[in-house]
Amino acid sequence: MLSKKTKYGIKALVHLARQKDRVPVQISTISKTENISQKFLESILLTLRKNGLLGSKKGKGGGYYLLKDPKEIPMTTVMRLLEGPIAMVPCVSLNFYEKCDDCLDEDACAVNKLMLKVRDNTLEIFRNTTLADLSN
Repeated sequence: MLSKKTKYGIKALVHLARQKDRVPVQISTISKTENISQKFLESILLTLRKNGLLGSKKGKGGGYYLLKDPKEIPMTTVMRLLEGPIAMVPCVSLNFYEKCDDCLDEDACAVNKLMLKVRDNTLEIFRNTTLADLSN
């Protein structure tokens, strides 16, 4: 299940993507418009800023803004930053692979075969969906 952190992060990014000329938006504005706790939103936006998706400006006219064009932000990036590995089990993860403790043979494992299909289809959707697609 998608975490609230990721759900709210996507909503906030879409809000920012809809701004003309990437003008900074105050956290309080996003919080009210998207119905997200301001304190929780602050931590999410900080994560996105530290990982290079957002910039911030202090003072009058300040707030958060996108650093890249929404067309250049694939959902794989957003999902991995906020949710972590896309794969549901570590033995099929592309970036966070770990062998399952209870598995003797990955090639014969039915769970592995199923989760590879789930991972590949999920990745296909995330790779082919950008922030621009969600904000139009």
